[in-house]
Amino acid sequence: MPDPGDHGYPERVSAGAADDRGPFFHGTKADLGPGDLLTPGFRSNYRPEIVMNHIYFTAQRDGAGLAAELAAGHGEPRVYLVEPTGAFEDDPNVTDKKFPGNPTRSYRSAHPLRVLAVVDDWTRLAPEALQEWHDRLAALRADDRGEIIN
Repeated sequence: MPDPGDHGYPERVSAGAADDRGPFFHGTKADLGPGDLLTPGFRSNYRPEIVMNHIYFTAQRDGAGLAAELAAGHGEPRVYLVEPTGAFEDDPNVTDKKFPGNPTRSYRSAHPLRVLAVVDDWTRLAPEALQEWHDRLAALRADDRGEIIN
């Protein structure tokens, strides 16, 4: 697996936040390979009526695994080691909104992410835990608490 520490990641947009050099991960059900680009402009996994202006990623491998398992679609959940191709910022949907600071190390970019490698060593959720996540998301959608800052 390539060492993302060898890559010159773009500048962070968020002022005052620590400079996170990764490695960075993205979870999805899309079947991709090294060199492929993940781009904004697709429907949200959590609010399908919203077309996303950003692509989201995290520095936590299992966080990307959770996103992969919750992703829309019928493919197998997959986690990729990725590198941002442009500026990125803290994900405002969790940073200082749900958690103080950015302990989830969650980010977003209006620029594509380049896939560097497939990641196989992430923790899968037990079926019961995955169902609990689906139930929580359904409850959020039902009462509009699931607002996405796009």
